[in-house]
Amino acid sequence: MKPELLCALIPLFPLIGFLINGIGFRHISKGAAGAIAVGAALASFLTTAYLFGAFMGQAAFRDDAGPLVATLFNWISVGDLQINFSFQIDQLSLLMLLVVTGVGTLIHLYSIGYMKHDEGFGKFMAFLNLFVFFMLLLVMGSNYVIMFIGWEGVGLCSYLLIGFWNTNTSYNNAARKAFVMNRIGDLGFLLGIFMLINTFGTVEYIDIFKQATSLPVGDSTILIITLLLFVGAMGKSAQIPLYTWLPDAMAGPTPVSALIHAATMVTAGIYMVVRSNVLYTLAPLTLEIIGGIAIATALLAASIGLLQNDIKKVLAYSTVSQLGYMFLGLSATAYTAGMFHVVTHAFFKALLFLGAGSVIHAMSDEQDIRKMGGLRKALPITFITFLIGTIAISGLPPFAGFFSKDEILAHVFVHNKVLWALGVLGSGLTSFYMFRLLFLTFFGEFRGTEEQRHHLHESPATMTAPLVFLAILSAVGGLLNLPGGGWLSRFLDPVFMFSREVNPTALTLELDHSTEYTLMAVSAGVALLALVVAYVMYVSRRAVPAPETAERSLPEQVVYNKYYIDELYDTIIVRPIRGLGDALYSFGEGLVDGVVNGVAWLVRQSSAQLRLMQSGSIGFYVLAMVVSIVAIFALRFFVRF
Repeated sequence: MKPELLCALIPLFPLIGFLINGIGFRHISKGAAGAIAVGAALASFLTTAYLFGAFMGQAAFRDDAGPLVATLFNWISVGDLQINFSFQIDQLSLLMLLVVTGVGTLIHLYSIGYMKHDEGFGKFMAFLNLFVFFMLLLVMGSNYVIMFIGWEGVGLCSYLLIGFWNTNTSYNNAARKAFVMNRIGDLGFLLGIFMLINTFGTVEYIDIFKQATSLPVGDSTILIITLLLFVGAMGKSAQIPLYTWLPDAMAGPTPVSALIHAATMVTAGIYMVVRSNVLYTLAPLTLEIIGGIAIATALLAASIGLLQNDIKKVLAYSTVSQLGYMFLGLSATAYTAGMFHVVTHAFFKALLFLGAGSVIHAMSDEQDIRKMGGLRKALPITFITFLIGTIAISGLPPFAGFFSKDEILAHVFVHNKVLWALGVLGSGLTSFYMFRLLFLTFFGEFRGTEEQRHHLHESPATMTAPLVFLAILSAVGGLLNLPGGGWLSRFLDPVFMFSREVNPTALTLELDHSTEYTLMAVSAGVALLALVVAYVMYVSRRAVPAPETAERSLPEQVVYNKYYIDELYDTIIVRPIRGLGDALYSFGEGLVDGVVNGVAWLVRQSSAQLRLMQSGSIGFYVLAMVVSIVAIFALRFFVRF
């Protein structure tokens, strides 16, 4: 099969699934809608797996190991600027394709059990397919314009899925907040694309990166371009100050949280930076700025997660924090480590969100962990898989998160010791709030109602099977890139050839084995200590977070209310803009209405006076006609025109 056809089929399958379910969701049964959606995602995954095998073999394509660019058609032609609708298949895009389609298929399957009682089931499955389609465009595009189409498309799908239960006003507000904050970041991304066109005369990755190698490190134009592109990444990947939309996005159904806000969409910013690695290697100041924002985001979100009591909100702030870790790795030019954490995070965070959905399903839609407890007996599969996900995200060996997080921290240690120390602190906070969540949910005595206790049951196989698959991946995912140059490092190596050309030492990790083992021990030790502290507090002493009405100390109150950042944004941004909008609306309304009403009044008054001339007297009409004729002749005689 031709590679161009394979490339086209990967996004085509979910698009077809969307069209079938989207058009016929009122007439297609839930069973058929679920089968179509899952089948479309699975077909995309199987095609990706086949393409991966063919690419690795190389025989099906060519003798060299370079990227495959499959041009479907010439799309835009303006002067010398040619923009093709084309896909680029290389090691980086293949890795992301496997994650998006693989994890996406499991979440589609989970959704069959989770959403089966929802009236909008078919429409929901259609939206999931549409999201996968746009995410695949984002990943597969061979230029920044195709990436931007997917970028905007996943933002649209995020809006549709967060506000899926649109009869709830707060859910609609959360969807609108996500949409608006992403548009702020997208403006920066779009300006960055315009500057790329102005600087390089093209939007194709390969052409831009080849030209960029001739520029000096620290070039001011590249600095501006990379900063603008990073603004887009800040919005999509929830970094300070554009992060507050993601916790609110938990208003959407739990499969949405797992697919969009844990495994795929929020990592688009990471993918974009890694794809543009040579540009960022040429802009060390941008990398320093990214590092500062990343560690601040990681610590801020982790500290907020310490006192949250909504099971999904804890995981949401955990996602923001983990995204900060990924950008922290990128700031140290640890591009492979950043992508490694993207992959492992997709496994364990999707697992944790789906596990949370299983708990919520069993608890009759209850999300407050203060009203849970003792669920490990009633939900054994959910408990074991959730435990594996918790160990993985906490960075404890030998599960996946330990290896990916350790590799990031090792690179950061070489780059900046202060950032490393703060990163280790954040790792400890992660371990504490995640085990706090685990212990409060699954240990101790049940704190819910008798009705909830009676309803407790393990989720159906359509929900637990994805949990088991993701738990296995979370446990063994670290094998992808073991210390000392694992498979993933060798696999992604060709993607960074331009970066090595402009700065040969940027991507190397110069660290002796003893130091590396010491850093691993410190990171794991801090995480283990946090686990012990959480165990003592919430299992041995059986502490339960205070109710909403309880008095808290000032620091606790500030952290519990998320540092009042949403309120700050509302005061300094939302209200002034809304007030200005209301004022302009009132002014415009008065001006426009005044003009329109004034014209209407003038016509009405003129008509009222002119109609008086229509007296009905024939003599008057004859007189008026004669006077008019005389006046015309007089004007014609005395005035030459």
